[in-house]
Amino acid sequence: MTLKLRHKLVVTAFSTWLLFIFCLSVNAQYFGRNKVQYERFDFKLLKTKHFDVYFYPEFQAEAERAAIMAERWYQRLSRLFNHDLRGRQPLILYSSSVHFQQTTTTPEIIGEGTGGFTEILKRRIVLPLGASLAETDHVIGHELVHAFQFDLTAQRTPQQGTAEPVALRLPLWFIEGMSEYLSIGPIDAQTAMWMRDAARRNDLPTIKKLDNPRYFPYRYGHALWAYMAGRWGDEVVGRLLKSVGRVGDYEKAMERVLGISLKKLSEDWHKAMKEAYEPVLAATKVRETSSQVIFEAKEENPYNVCPVISPDGRRLVMLSTRDLFSIDLYLSDVDTGKIRARLTRTSTSPEFENLQFTRSAGAWDSKGQKFVFAAISKGKPVLTMVGAESGKIEKEIVIPEVDEIINPAWSPDGHEIVFSGQKGGVTDLYIYNLERAELKRLTNDPYGDLQPTWSPDGQKIAFVTDRFTTDLSALDIGEYQLALIDPASGQITKLGGFERAKNINPQWSSDGQSLYFLSDQSGKPDIYRLDLNSRQTFQITNLYTGISGITEISPAFSYAHEAKKIVYSAYEDGRYSVFALADAEVLKGKSEIAQFGGKNLALLPPREQPGGSLLGLLRNPYFGFPEDTNFPISDYQPKLTLDYVSPPQLAFGVDRYGTYSGGGVTLFWSDMLGYHTVATMVQSSNRIKDTAALVGYQNTQKRMNWGVVASRIPYVTGYYSAGLGDFLGQPAYVEQDELFWQINYDVGGFITYPFNQMRRAELSAGFRYISFEHEIVTNAYSYFDGTLIYRDSYDLPSAPGLAMGYVSAALVYDSAIFGATAPVVGQSYLVEVMPTVGSITYTSVLGDYRRYVMPVKPFTLAARLLHYGRYGKGADDERLWPLYLGYETLVRGYNYSSFNYDEFVGNQGGFDYNRLFGSKMMVANLELRFPLFGLFKLGRGFYGILPVDFFTFFDWGVAWFGDEKPSFLGGSKKPIASTGVGVRMNVMGYLVVGLNYVHPLSRPQKGWYFQFTISPGF
Repeated sequence: MTLKLRHKLVVTAFSTWLLFIFCLSVNAQYFGRNKVQYERFDFKLLKTKHFDVYFYPEFQAEAERAAIMAERWYQRLSRLFNHDLRGRQPLILYSSSVHFQQTTTTPEIIGEGTGGFTEILKRRIVLPLGASLAETDHVIGHELVHAFQFDLTAQRTPQQGTAEPVALRLPLWFIEGMSEYLSIGPIDAQTAMWMRDAARRNDLPTIKKLDNPRYFPYRYGHALWAYMAGRWGDEVVGRLLKSVGRVGDYEKAMERVLGISLKKLSEDWHKAMKEAYEPVLAATKVRETSSQVIFEAKEENPYNVCPVISPDGRRLVMLSTRDLFSIDLYLSDVDTGKIRARLTRTSTSPEFENLQFTRSAGAWDSKGQKFVFAAISKGKPVLTMVGAESGKIEKEIVIPEVDEIINPAWSPDGHEIVFSGQKGGVTDLYIYNLERAELKRLTNDPYGDLQPTWSPDGQKIAFVTDRFTTDLSALDIGEYQLALIDPASGQITKLGGFERAKNINPQWSSDGQSLYFLSDQSGKPDIYRLDLNSRQTFQITNLYTGISGITEISPAFSYAHEAKKIVYSAYEDGRYSVFALADAEVLKGKSEIAQFGGKNLALLPPREQPGGSLLGLLRNPYFGFPEDTNFPISDYQPKLTLDYVSPPQLAFGVDRYGTYSGGGVTLFWSDMLGYHTVATMVQSSNRIKDTAALVGYQNTQKRMNWGVVASRIPYVTGYYSAGLGDFLGQPAYVEQDELFWQINYDVGGFITYPFNQMRRAELSAGFRYISFEHEIVTNAYSYFDGTLIYRDSYDLPSAPGLAMGYVSAALVYDSAIFGATAPVVGQSYLVEVMPTVGSITYTSVLGDYRRYVMPVKPFTLAARLLHYGRYGKGADDERLWPLYLGYETLVRGYNYSSFNYDEFVGNQGGFDYNRLFGSKMMVANLELRFPLFGLFKLGRGFYGILPVDFFTFFDWGVAWFGDEKPSFLGGSKKPIASTGVGVRMNVMGYLVVGLNYVHPLSRPQKGWYFQFTISPGF
């Protein structure tokens, strides 16, 4: 089969329909990771004065407590903002982060570090209950601030199709920093630690530089809001937000409300922090002089946390970002710092979906032969045991009785493992007996019981709890304290420590007579030792910044019983490094506890003493506490409501066919939990045959997602000719257009079943009817004055319609990690078979394999092998569009617009354009890509100052019809190839643009040329 090259005009009658494909499609989703609904939740609706709270029965009591917290936060924030939210506020709760990651309220995959979110379409707050009451209370407050931000800066509701709230256009430090300040207050050891470090390094940003990604918006934003509120009063927060909502420019609003320039504000803020922290620097150590550096964090590897040392002190396991793209567990040597094994690969392996890295470490057995850590695999919590020598996983134990496992610890005899288990929204202590495969629950109450660790004799377990400081009746949540529990009787004993401070991360001394622990009693986290006999406390470290993990409750150090050595992670130079401390005198500690003149180092400048209206509200558990807590509860009834209306698209114009007008609109509906989604789109014009429409429905309530879609999509192609001649007895310029309509009517359904986050099966079936229309339009213009003297159009016979049914089955795998412009590591593959029967009968086969390896950072070697073909008696039917190799996403250097007539067959050395067409194709691509600015350290992070990739490539492809064979199979159809270099850039996260400098090797008359692209790399 051959094709003639002709001038072709393509008119797309319906372009916006592509918007719908991302969420509803009867075809394969192609690549992309899966969001797996491992469980189905029977949601109920609880109503308070201001909230609609969605929960499921297994944690009703905890949901009711969360509802009380929400009402209390509402009253606090309403007072501070002097504002009431419009409408009722949805609050969707999950009993654990594992369940939360399965939420259907957003199609996005929820990362392990996400504690909750507030979305704009329905202003839903969605979050899991935390490991303790304090965690839950903080996240509810933080997210409710976002709801107020959206409401206060929204001129109208999104359902009315108008602009999004101004809050969504504000820098993250403004939005997240405000949420942190209003939900935590002016006293926070974590933020103060970050600010002390920045002040010492003279790396305090100006206000205008705060949106630089190198400055973590939660911490730096928190510090700035604390400064402004401390100087102008807490009421300034609401005034600023309302002003921003009116003017839309935060810089103008700040200068108007505060009465000073941003430059002066920056200078004053910096001065206040330096004055506050310089005395601390003189009274502390930047780095413990007797400590050994094991892992010094680098810019590309900022997190090395939760170090767990073996009993003999020779090895440790830690969580690290050495991989660049994920936090994983690494086994290493303490003396040399050499990595022995990488224990997990969460970025590219489906084995583990969650490592609990923000609040869980792991533990060695007493002999140092095995290491156990907690993880989530296939939606279930597992205890995972690793061999110390091999670094390989030896055993996995699923614990279905709980939702999450946190901080497992081995008993001295190696027969049992104690851990904190989250179930039904509460965290209690459990013991798993390895020999009998039995689980025993030690505690059962609403208090948070965390970080258990066995005494050397196995008779007691030390742990962290809020039970001694919390009043459940008033939900007055206190600090974490140390406690002992007898595993045999369950009796709990309160230990010493610091009464008005956080006390976490207990570690037994070798003789079992002392507990090392972490406390922020001075306002910064340091290691202390508690003598269990005298109950006297000794200070071990006194660092300028502090000993910390990623969060304030993360484990940050461990103790080796045989080696009598501590390893810890400390925040220093904007990163987390790991150190070892083995000096016996230092480990005894000092009886004199550093007090810093009675000042709380967690108090953020400019305040020197705690105070302010916000702090008063936060410390008053009764303000906003609802009088009636008997909330009505009912079953959840799905109800579709309008989420979004796209701005109407209108167009008017004149072309050679006459005047035209058109427009389109898109509407999205869903229910509150996101189980049901409906989308409708219509685009029309005064040419009725150009009207396009689509309606689709998707159901994500169960693990197996399904949907249906129906559409009418017209495509118009045309051929154009023009010339001079006589017309109606006078010279004229005559234009003639031959137009062809192909109108596709589709109805079908699809099913997707995810096996895990990376692998899924897809099934789809449907019916398609294709109609054809053929029209000639003639226009004649006077040769003398250009006036239209004749216009006519008439229909010509067209091909009969096609009616076809199809069934498709596909297997998809995707472990690739996408960078700014293209994948960088991992692999993807897709295999699909789609038989089609009816007017044309054939079977489509698609195979696509892609591999990405990083032999040397930051270079990625990317390879793709693709085959797509139609097989069967109708595979070469001329009524089917042929496959085309020349798209820039397949083989670069052969795009249609780059050809001219001089290149084609008939001229010596020309190119046979038919080589680009077929009913079957095979494509191979090889690309070496790297971040251009990141390679030369121009800026921070993997990509540096701009998200730009440079690459060099080689493309190869061949297309053939059924009566042909490619040359590598002994046929005459020759392949095409090209090589070149290029750059790709991510533009504001919306699209990827690229520029290739390509040499099409199979076009003798064509040299190097530039080719512009708008698509990510393969």
